[in-house]
Amino acid sequence: MWGWLAVKALVSGIIVAAVSEIARRYPGFGGLIASLPLVSVLGMLWLWHDKPDAMNMADHASATFWFVLPSLPMFLVIPALLRGGMNFHLALLLGCLLTIVLYVGMIALAPKVGIRL
Repeated sequence: MWGWLAVKALVSGIIVAAVSEIARRYPGFGGLIASLPLVSVLGMLWLWHDKPDAMNMADHASATFWFVLPSLPMFLVIPALLRGGMNFHLALLLGCLLTIVLYVGMIALAPKVGIRL
């Protein structure tokens, strides 16, 4: 069990490190790679390995879709704040807080409109 957890952590960490190194040299290409659903795909692979259940996977993939939506505004707010002269750490914090608020909204609203998360 711990060996498999270490493999998952290592592969996932290598991807994050590679994206940051690529983005340092080529910001646009790094953004493209970061926008790929690599974490979602890896998560689905790890989940399927641990629990090969089609309904569980379908629920996971569907919930992932709905949770991506409230995270998207962060990628517009942070650059706008930075271009407006705001400190990076404050812009990042505000972007993350916005995302948290939108996640809470999604969690509250989803069941009312028939979305199962």
